[in-house]
Amino acid sequence: MIYADTNFFTNHLAGLALQTEAASLAAKLAASKGPPLPVTWLLRLEVINALQQCVFMSRSGTLQNRFVPEMAAVVEAQFFDLADAGVFYRHCDLDVARVEIVFRDLSHRHTAKDGFRSYDILHVSSALVLGCDTFWSFDAKAKKLACQEGLAVN
Repeated sequence: MIYADTNFFTNHLAGLALQTEAASLAAKLAASKGPPLPVTWLLRLEVINALQQCVFMSRSGTLQNRFVPEMAAVVEAQFFDLADAGVFYRHCDLDVARVEIVFRDLSHRHTAKDGFRSYDILHVSSALVLGCDTFWSFDAKAKKLACQEGLAVN
């Protein structure tokens, strides 16, 4: 099973810089007829904020694409509609207590050495708790942690 982090979803749906790469991964998933990507509470919250960050960055000139609040609302609705349909994405419950145990372990073993951020550890912990074997991200540090924990990465 594949776990995709927030930057995969935002690039895939919002037409960001890595949309082509995200679309390629999505096509591979569709061709493999694998299970839908899990969408946890963390991903739901982060996607909302990431889309609002795109609006902010567009207004401040740090995002090349024009991204207005209406676009954020449409992309957010599309994301939730796809997860509700359970075809490509699916809402997934997550045992927060188990995530906390894995998070603590990963943080103790890796953060002082490699400087991982909380969200990278939360995503990799979530993937491990869900029993995923593959981790999709466009973030080098998150991919590094996933690799260190034995997950295949894109």
